[in-house]
Amino acid sequence: MRQFIAAHADWLTVSQLPLCSPDLNPQEGIWSLVKRDIGNLAAADLGQITRAVKRRLKQIQYRPDLVDGCLSDTGLITDG
Repeated sequence: MRQFIAAHADWLTVSQLPLCSPDLNPQEGIWSLVKRDIGNLAAADLGQITRAVKRRLKQIQYRPDLVDGCLSDTGLITDG
């Protein structure tokens, strides 16, 4: 990897990120939305939880503004 980076330094910028950085991970925002929705679910079995999570993820899929918000909260995307 170091050789590749050195060979393409004219167009490639590499930044070292911390090992654990949930604030830079857009998935954390998505899971926060899911957990907020199913937080008070009293599930009878694992299947019911699975269905609730899949349903919420499907709803989020059709709301690009929510996904864009999770991406912009990371601060990694400066221009759209």
